[in-house]
Amino acid sequence: MNRKIKLSPAGVAAAANVIILVMLFSLGLYAFAPHGEDAPVSASGGPVFSTDAEGKVALMFNVYQGEEYVLKALDILDARGAKCTFFVGGCWADDHVDILREIASRGHELGNHGYFHKDHKGMSDKDNLAEITPTNALIKAVTGRQPTLFAPPSGSWDDTTVKTCDGLGMKTIMWSRDTIDWRDQNAAVIYTRATKNLKSGELILAHPTASTIEALPSILEYIDGAKLQATTVSGMLA
Repeated sequence: MNRKIKLSPAGVAAAANVIILVMLFSLGLYAFAPHGEDAPVSASGGPVFSTDAEGKVALMFNVYQGEEYVLKALDILDARGAKCTFFVGGCWADDHVDILREIASRGHELGNHGYFHKDHKGMSDKDNLAEITPTNALIKAVTGRQPTLFAPPSGSWDDTTVKTCDGLGMKTIMWSRDTIDWRDQNAAVIYTRATKNLKSGELILAHPTASTIEALPSILEYIDGAKLQATTVSGMLA
């Protein structure tokens, strides 16, 4: 069942309060976070492109728009008993706090996708923190859950990105296969890219688009038929 969520006047006021709290919190977090030359050397060795998890794959949605398709994705995932990770942009989350809560309440994972969808390659540690920490604070303020995963917008990163995330206790997440659904609005193509020769441990990147929602039931059916479990990224890393 697809549900359309609208903020009441009280919800709008609550959202405004959340944004103010997020800004105050992120300023404080930046003041105490390691940065510049003091940022620790990466302990992870780099971003995660895939895992060695047996019998599992992860669906990942990067979200900066398409709220109606996020809700449809939640319904389709529920029908299949599947879980996934939604990497949300902070500026999108600011405007959709009720959907953020809905994602969390249905048992899915929320990851960080930056605040303004900037290119993180070449960014200083300070600029990385300015994108990552406010989004973390917003997700925590709305859902009570602290994000531990960061997906760089456009898959653009460098060593500073990884070191900044390590300093925040976060992992930098990439993907093993990309549906490229933001460009190619074709459900059959999206399905093939998500499923062809799919194996355990893979991370599948998608976005909330009309064509992806059309392909999603078939993708989940394929995963079930391959005796794989669709789970969250953290579930793959555990």
